Amino acid sequence: MGTSSVVKEGYVHSLAMDFLSVAQQAAIAAYPWIGKGNKNDADHAGTEAMRNRMNLIKMSGRVVIGEGEMDEAPMLYINEELGTGEGPLVDIAVDPVEGTTFLSKGQENSITVLAVSERGSLLHAPDMYMKKLAVGPKAKGHINIQASLTENMISVAKALGKDLSELTVMIQDRPRHDHLIKQVFEVGARVRLFPDGDVTAAIATAIDELGIDILVGTGGAPEGVIAATALKCLGGDFQGQLAPQNQEEFNRCIKMGIQNPEQIFTLDEIVKSDDCFFAATGITDGMLMRGVKKKENGLMLTHSFITGKGVSERYQLVEAYHSLWK
Repeated sequence: MGTSSVVKEGYVHSLAMDFLSVAQQAAIAAYPWIGKGNKNDADHAGTEAMRNRMNLIKMSGRVVIGEGEMDEAPMLYINEELGTGEGPLVDIAVDPVEGTTFLSKGQENSITVLAVSERGSLLHAPDMYMKKLAVGPKAKGHINIQASLTENMISVAKALGKDLSELTVMIQDRPRHDHLIKQVFEVGARVRLFPDGDVTAAIATAIDELGIDILVGTGGAPEGVIAATALKCLGGDFQGQLAPQNQEEFNRCIKMGIQNPEQIFTLDEIVKSDDCFFAATGITDGMLMRGVKKKENGLMLTHSFITGKGVSERYQLVEAYHSLWK
């Protein structure tokens, strides 16, 4: 991971596995809160477990996307230093429980997720909306967030060697996206709507078996950075544009060093280093991973997804059993 980080491939692999363990422990900690109607306690449990495990890792980690500013969050706040202070200098983006409402209601698609990259290489995205456009490896270089969705669908279909009627476009089910859904219908393509959690939806574009060709829409900017990291590891493509809703959010962009809040961010501008990796563990069942299960023998079963530097294959789906030591 460059001169500021890690040179030995074996150590990078070890670091990736350490962060996989972070995601697993956060998911296990959130598990007891599934269907209990208390999303705040679920988020706190996942956050605390994630932080405790990261502080055991030999690294000098810095949170660039977390639970909020220092005065808003007791743990995993922006610029919090994590790890032992030895080893690689890294930026960390986390969402200890993506889909807290899903989890609290016992619904699908709640995950714990994190992205790690060389220090100084991740976009410090403020907590606001971001317009997003994502595709898998075969359509890399064939998207333009400034063009209409119709133009992008035509371009992506050509890159994939598909007819427009064979395209599947994933869009969050929100009134603000009605104009996008209309464009998909007008060209005869398919829509797949999802209620929340666009990190998984973005990754789906790079996993052939899931049958998703494009993710488009406006969602959280921090989640956009995490999704972009995953897609960089998977060889996909991503573009984003911040969408401040008022003058206060516009000024926040300036304060965080984004001089032009209306800038179009390419994948390499969001994640500036190739030395990055992404890990996620399912809390409840979802399209990419199964949720945490407690087995009759007392062991906890987790299902995780990991990709990036230090992972031997393009990605790995990891099933693991865990003992709960009191």
